[in-house]
Amino acid sequence: MKYSKDLKICVAGLGLIGGSMCMALRRAGYSPAGWNRSKEPLEYALNNGIICSAAQDFTEYDAVFVALPPKASANFINTRAFKDGAVVADICGVKGYLESEVCSKPHNFYYVGTHPMAGKEVSTVHNACADLFDRASMVITSSKGTNEDAKQLIKQLTRDMGFKCIVECSAEVHDKKIAYTSQLAHIVSNAYVKDGEIVSCLGFTGGSFQDMTRIAGVDEGVWAELYLLNEANLSERIGTLINNLAEIKSAVDGGSEEELRAVLRAGRERFLQSKERAQSGGITVTLLK
Repeated sequence: MKYSKDLKICVAGLGLIGGSMCMALRRAGYSPAGWNRSKEPLEYALNNGIICSAAQDFTEYDAVFVALPPKASANFINTRAFKDGAVVADICGVKGYLESEVCSKPHNFYYVGTHPMAGKEVSTVHNACADLFDRASMVITSSKGTNEDAKQLIKQLTRDMGFKCIVECSAEVHDKKIAYTSQLAHIVSNAYVKDGEIVSCLGFTGGSFQDMTRIAGVDEGVWAELYLLNEANLSERIGTLINNLAEIKSAVDGGSEEELRAVLRAGRERFLQSKERAQSGGITVTLLK
């Protein structure tokens, strides 16, 4: 099903992701409206052509993307009035919490959970760009109650925004995977830079150091909420990492090259095996042209 570019779209929350969604939608021929909790980002988005108008009444829109932190998103969705039959999608990095909060209440719109797998080390609408999603995946979560037409609309908008693929799964699967692929990576980077040896490293850093530290400076106000809303999954992944590090430390402390080689070989082989395996059950990946 194709949707007209006259579709009325609003993005609530004009940060890096929300602003980039607006720019990608404009590039695709849509005329998105925007809303923000504070005044300056909204004015910046208007003055720089990121949005076409400032949203006042959310019942005017056929589709609303909510680009706010999880608890703020749930509150926004559950306390605003929307158009009958509108599609409302959050873009949060945890999906189980949002799905539970939104779907436990009666509403006149169709909810779809999404998570754009893209970002930068910097935030705010001032760093938004139209091509942020051009090499990215969009995760779309659904349950038995998800409306198929609503999901198809989100898929079309995902395609139009330039994403390279769509990943479909349940909120439960999303939160388990994201604890490993995103949240744990940020935690490792944060822990790594707390080593006092980081002081005066000029001239000793290369690609490995840059890779390890790139995401260490993210906003703790944003990420702490995400971590705690995915506590069980993240705690399990941290525990596994601690055990794996302890195994390597034990081999290093033992001074046996043979033992250390065996531990490192096991990690290399596990990595190579992961690249060869097909996607696990409950996940559908669609490549977009």
